[in-house]
Amino acid sequence: MYIILAIIAFDILIAMHEFGHFLAAKACGVAVEEFSLGMGPAIFKKQGKNTLFSVRALPIGGFCAMRGEDEGETADSFYAQRPVKKAIILVAGALMNLLAGFILILCIIPNTSIVEPTIVSFYDGCPYEGEEAFMTGDRIYKIDGHRIYFSGNVPDYLSRGSTHDITLIRDGRKVTLRDFYMPKVEYSLQGGGSTFMYGLVFSGRQEGVLATIRYASYQCSDFVRMIWRGLIELITGSVKVTELSGPVGIVNMVSEVTESAESTGEAMHNFSFIFGLIAVNLAVMNLLPLPALDGGRIFALIIISIVEKIIGRKPDPKYEAMIHTGGLILLMGLMFFVMASDIIKLFK
Repeated sequence: MYIILAIIAFDILIAMHEFGHFLAAKACGVAVEEFSLGMGPAIFKKQGKNTLFSVRALPIGGFCAMRGEDEGETADSFYAQRPVKKAIILVAGALMNLLAGFILILCIIPNTSIVEPTIVSFYDGCPYEGEEAFMTGDRIYKIDGHRIYFSGNVPDYLSRGSTHDITLIRDGRKVTLRDFYMPKVEYSLQGGGSTFMYGLVFSGRQEGVLATIRYASYQCSDFVRMIWRGLIELITGSVKVTELSGPVGIVNMVSEVTESAESTGEAMHNFSFIFGLIAVNLAVMNLLPLPALDGGRIFALIIISIVEKIIGRKPDPKYEAMIHTGGLILLMGLMFFVMASDIIKLFK
């Protein structure tokens, strides 16, 4: 059941992405010749006033075919629009995915365990308590320049070294601890045992509609940061390409996580959280300045505008089309590689 739900969720996210392009195109006066859910041969078609709506056999992807995407001088063609309008249309898909991720997270925030990064007490023997260090009521705002949204962010960034620049909100003003030495300390736990922590005890969540909206926006921002960190690790080689997962791997992960939940409510909570992350991930990845992606097309708009001002005319659109076609081929190759890797992992 969860595999089917995951496939449906993927299709909904893609449909919302394309619907974002559709709405923006209509608002900017660009004709949309076809709006399709799925790929391959059409199994359903309905001609609207100006647009053909279709459902295709393969539930993978979809498209919003605008008039004159690569060339065309009619007033309602994409090519004839000003760069600002083109950029609005191109970025609308990612914004719709971001909105979908925000809504998914917003729905589960009331039932999510959230702890604010505000210090309410200290472990016995904590060496980091005092006016020149931490005080009760301090809110940890940044660690080494990284925004701290939740208490869980604190050990994540503190564990990356022993010396940090830590910005606190204390009595309504910012206080920065420069080059603050803060290694892990071992503390005894009630009931026996010990753990390595930093000795800080944080407050619980705030209640109310505004707090819920704030937490959802924080979580989406944390997702964006997590995705960028993953991309940097991929570029630097810290993460191998074989560790990437595509739709097959993600669906399998969703199935495992949801089926291992102790209740249906917990399963749907985990499901919504994962697809909130995936929705934000789609938005970020799609805006990367790479050929064939919306971000690549926006980047090309900027370059073309600069070249047009220099030479006094638009460059031949066939060159841009060739670049995006080449990028699409490479992107499809990467997708097939990741899918094959996911399938091999399943068998292993």
